Amino acid sequence: MNKINGYTEEEAKSLVEYIWAGKQAGKTLTYLFETYGAQHGRAKGSVRNYYYALMKNPKKDERVVKLLDGKQLSVEQIREFTEEETDKALRSILAEKSKGISVRRAISNIAKGDDKLMLRLQNKYRNILKKQPERIDAIASEMGLGKDTDRNFLQRRLENEINALYDRLTQSLKEENARLSAENSRLKRENEALRRRSTFREI
Repeated sequence: MNKINGYTEEEAKSLVEYIWAGKQAGKTLTYLFETYGAQHGRAKGSVRNYYYALMKNPKKDERVVKLLDGKQLSVEQIREFTEEETDKALRSILAEKSKGISVRRAISNIAKGDDKLMLRLQNKYRNILKKQPERIDAIASEMGLGKDTDRNFLQRRLENEINALYDRLTQSLKEENARLSAENSRLKRENEALRRRSTFREI
């Protein structure tokens, strides 16, 4: 069976059609990755990664060109933190954290209710904590703060906090889906009632 980047052609087409219809309805890619994954038993991240891989150089693969069939689909460019932005983010997080609050609370205060920014900051801090802990220590030292002494504990806690945020975002999407499903059912019932009344009048 022919596959395109690991998906069967049928499923790849299904995903493209789903994304296209969702974008026309004003839905975000994040929302569509989540809902498509839920409907097809795939993780949101897996759907996102596949779609980004599919759209990376669509014109290089004739099968993808045929799959898109003229649909003007694109992907949002993921902008990485610059080195300067990374240091600035770390300083902000450490400054908040020095007030005696958790990393998650520190990041939440900085993000000011922006879940996407909060997740982005948490992922960046987690990666730095794992791969460049000395960078955090150096900035903490510059700021006159003590360095983190229990890295494994901090990393595990941050992992749990990020998972909790994902769960909260997922729950929010599920509730929105349930509301839309209920609304759709209500509209179907109303349309059916109207159709029956119209049929009755014709008789």
